[in-house]
Amino acid sequence: MIYESHKRLAVSRTLVFCFAFSYVSSSLFAQEKSVRPGIKRAMERFVSKNEVAGVVTMVVTPNATLHLDATGFSDLANKTPMEIDSIHWIASMSKPITAACMMMLVDEGKIALSDPISKYLPEMAGLKTAAGQTVTISIEQLFNHTSGMSELPAGQAYTSPTLTVAAEKYAKLPVLFQPGSKWQYSQTSINTAARIIEMVSGKSFDLFVEERVCKPLGMRDTTFYLSDAQMPRLAKSYTKEADGILKESPIGLLSGKKPSDRNRMPAGNGGLFSTINDYAAFCQMLLNEGMRDGQRILSEKSVTRLRTPTTGDLKTGFTPGNAWGIGCCVVREPQGVSQVLSVGSFGHGGAYGTQAWIDPVRKRCYLIMVQRANFPNADDSDLRKEFQKLGAE
Repeated sequence: MIYESHKRLAVSRTLVFCFAFSYVSSSLFAQEKSVRPGIKRAMERFVSKNEVAGVVTMVVTPNATLHLDATGFSDLANKTPMEIDSIHWIASMSKPITAACMMMLVDEGKIALSDPISKYLPEMAGLKTAAGQTVTISIEQLFNHTSGMSELPAGQAYTSPTLTVAAEKYAKLPVLFQPGSKWQYSQTSINTAARIIEMVSGKSFDLFVEERVCKPLGMRDTTFYLSDAQMPRLAKSYTKEADGILKESPIGLLSGKKPSDRNRMPAGNGGLFSTINDYAAFCQMLLNEGMRDGQRILSEKSVTRLRTPTTGDLKTGFTPGNAWGIGCCVVREPQGVSQVLSVGSFGHGGAYGTQAWIDPVRKRCYLIMVQRANFPNADDSDLRKEFQKLGAE
């Protein structure tokens, strides 16, 4: 009886092992099948030319992955391979997430995009131009970069411990032009919006993002403050020197602090770290008109609002043919780097070359994660152009 019991246990363990092996093998096979050889070869060329140390690329539809791959290194000195779950500083790719947070409050009727920012931040009531003209800035103008808000000096921009302190500093700066009359990219604007989210929600901005975006979407590695366990997966950042060598460089936004240091503000303009799978979940939610895995995150109306141009005929950056929606760049006339995208595609890039673009017509999202500090124009890089061309095929 004891023998038969052990025999049955051995058979059971064998079956469990075989099932587990079959599951793992099929998962690996599925991942391999998702790699598009053309994209992989192209990214390998960019790595071999020292354009980037490593790159993670992904193409998704509303419910499926068409391509997912990692190439090169996350740490050149130690020859650490870039992995699909490598963590990147996504910089300004934080802005659409901040915009989505604001639209959640709009959905709840707690705020309107037409509201003046002084309604929530009384210290902003005294904003004036350098010539002394009083100005009124709307929440919408914060998100479409027509607010005219000035930036703090480079050495002071990210030294505030909280968004409260940062907003107090912003309130003392002159406004560069009458709001709505020009387009000028403004980091100050988005951080002001993040502070308003704190005021209306009664929660710190990092906690709001965690509770309302990350947890519902399963974005486990998206955070303003990395844990000690996450730190080893952080891809190092590099600058390409004149001699073509990639040299490790710091993340400027941290102002010398560690990514795990919480004694710094949760910068809505560019403070988030993330992985490609995490950010793809956010993009798929937008591609699905605010839904993800049967759960509504944003209303359809709010998703439409995010991707609807609000800048009229103003010329906007950082590549030609674009307008600006709410925290997102919107393609109006596809050309150059955006040539393969449909009219109405929207998304955002990051300072170190990360990119995410959502095509609501073709129902695809294109995502890149790299960490290079000095692309001449990361939004117009050959890497982005080549990847999107191959990803659209």
